Amino acid sequence: MRLSGRHLLYKPPGAKVETKMKSKSRSIIVLSLALISLVAMSGCDSGAQATPTATSIAAPSPQPTTDAITPTAQAGTPVSQALVEAARQAITQMAAGDFASVEANFDKTMQEKLPEAMLKTVWGQIEGQFGAYKGQTGTTTDRQQGYDIVVVAVELEKGSLNARFVFDKDGKITGLFFAPATQSTPPAYIPPPYVNQSAFTERDVKVGSGEWELPGTLSMPAGAGPFPAVVLVQGSGPQDRDETIGLNKPFRDLAWGLASQGVAVLRYDKRTLVYQQKMAAMVDKITVKEEVTDDALLALDLLKNTEGVDKNRVFLLGHSLGGYLVPMMVNSAPDLAGAIVMAGTTRPFEDVVLDQYTYLFDLDGKVTADEQKQLDELKQQVARVKDPNLSTSVPATDLPLGLPANYWLSIRGYDPAKLAASQKVPMLIMQGERDYQVTMVDLKGWQDALGSRSDVEFKTYPKANHIFKDGEGTPSPDDYNSQGHMTEQAVKDIGAWINGR
Repeated sequence: MRLSGRHLLYKPPGAKVETKMKSKSRSIIVLSLALISLVAMSGCDSGAQATPTATSIAAPSPQPTTDAITPTAQAGTPVSQALVEAARQAITQMAAGDFASVEANFDKTMQEKLPEAMLKTVWGQIEGQFGAYKGQTGTTTDRQQGYDIVVVAVELEKGSLNARFVFDKDGKITGLFFAPATQSTPPAYIPPPYVNQSAFTERDVKVGSGEWELPGTLSMPAGAGPFPAVVLVQGSGPQDRDETIGLNKPFRDLAWGLASQGVAVLRYDKRTLVYQQKMAAMVDKITVKEEVTDDALLALDLLKNTEGVDKNRVFLLGHSLGGYLVPMMVNSAPDLAGAIVMAGTTRPFEDVVLDQYTYLFDLDGKVTADEQKQLDELKQQVARVKDPNLSTSVPATDLPLGLPANYWLSIRGYDPAKLAASQKVPMLIMQGERDYQVTMVDLKGWQDALGSRSDVEFKTYPKANHIFKDGEGTPSPDDYNSQGHMTEQAVKDIGAWINGR
């Protein structure tokens, strides 16, 4: 669950094996469950003042390069050539397996958060997923909040990454972030046919206040109201308000589609996106509260106090990780008019992680030695999560996806379907039948717990994948490479369910 989105892999007839493997590798990084990985894979904090530290994404073994690099492009205030060379050298050292030399150039906090052993794991996973290191194709520089930033474009066998180095005033590396290279100018968003843009207006809002204030968008139907209203809660990782993934914006589709049906919709950027470096600095303390539930509850409060909204008809919708956590949030907001779960798992989180990786690695019918090694290590990490003696003293490197023990302990024993069965809030449970990340097995978990309740409805969509985008055949991460939309029937079903209550 996007818990961060993960999709089936499929090699179209005639496609080359390397194309399929590229999709396979990208799916695990781009669509990874890992919160901390994704927090550490990005750019500058929006308004954060804390020192930008990070862990990184996790992945098997590098090779040195002598490839030339293109001239540095200056994005902002020029950064010294010495720092540019230091960043380039760090990549070369990681590719050569010299992680000790890279760590030696970290500041004290980075040495604690990303020691040599963990850095080796990170680089190993990157190469395991993106292929062997080939070289560097360019750099850009900038200076923000007193920090010098160098971004190195890294070319690997199956794709490209941007490695973002943040240097302090002493020239020490105080932040390291990896992110898949993306199109610099994505295509313009084209609304789906079920959207009537004349039926609603939008305005910017702020969710919460103070150090964690988040930017959001309120889609308000035309007219005086009062209107029923819903808050949209994303999957895991640093999601924007549209839940953008590849060329798709499922939450914008949903917001505009519901607003066209007379439903007010509030969506917002997640804390892990807006305050990436600040979150990375407190990585060991992060739980699902900091990642999801605290801000979702603030968004509900904002909606209830918005002019034109019917305070008695406020709903919560969670997708993927957001769907998994819906019952937890309902516990803190029992006066909701209803709750909607889209592709929310009912299985233990760690089991979902293992199942997804197992599935991905076996898609081409062959699990490589490196992949099997990762699976064996992941099984050991899952066993540690299940260990009754798990404590905060267990390092994140020994746990699935590099998530800290605090995170796993925050959902230990959490059974969303069982908790929902004890609640009185009406629910709509939705599942795509082409979704392998959160599967029909998870839907059965909801049905077994809630099937006897007259105020709970279940909807499935035969052609829909994890983001409820229709497709044919075996779903694939390539689904994200084409622009599409949330299936019209799902959007209509949600609108009808809300308007009918």
